[in-house]
Amino acid sequence: MIRVWSKDQPFGTEVAEVTISAGKLSAMGAAIGIDPLPYRLEYDLTTAERYVTARLVVRARGDNWQRVLELERSASGAWSSRTDADGSPDLAPPGGDLAAVAGALDCDLALSPLTNSMPVLRHGLHQHAGQADFLMVWVSVPDLGIHPSRQRYTFRSRDPGARIVCFQSLDTEFVADVTFDDCGVVVNYPGIAHRIA
Repeated sequence: MIRVWSKDQPFGTEVAEVTISAGKLSAMGAAIGIDPLPYRLEYDLTTAERYVTARLVVRARGDNWQRVLELERSASGAWSSRTDADGSPDLAPPGGDLAAVAGALDCDLALSPLTNSMPVLRHGLHQHAGQADFLMVWVSVPDLGIHPSRQRYTFRSRDPGARIVCFQSLDTEFVADVTFDDCGVVVNYPGIAHRIA
């Protein structure tokens, strides 16, 4: 399936080709953004069983700079990363302290509605009542930094074609009721993105 999202503040757009089958998710996507400087981003995501992140490769580039982050989670649960950067944009260096995300099952690519699917699908939170807390490996963009992010997902309601799950950041004040489709992919994420195709 191909999904396209529009992002209003900060402005941007994202398109992803997503495959969900037999408890696994894979996706290739591209996005553009303007904050804190104009950039183009491409990513390749694969999960292991139960939608647990196996590998995320992200490439970002702008005027006279580019950088790459390769993030992997082994079957034993250990995270590893490799980074590369060319040019000198006014951005923090890519990568980060992997010890701070020990125990995390999922990556969370900033401003991308796609990576919210994995924890929701794993726990069926778009299908039935429940609540779950997670430690996520949050990847900031466009610098591609690695950060811990504690998040809570709570089932709200289920209607044909519209499943509402409340997202709450446990590190900030951010809360949003996110709409998912029947497949567990975001339709509308207030303050982040909404699907346009």
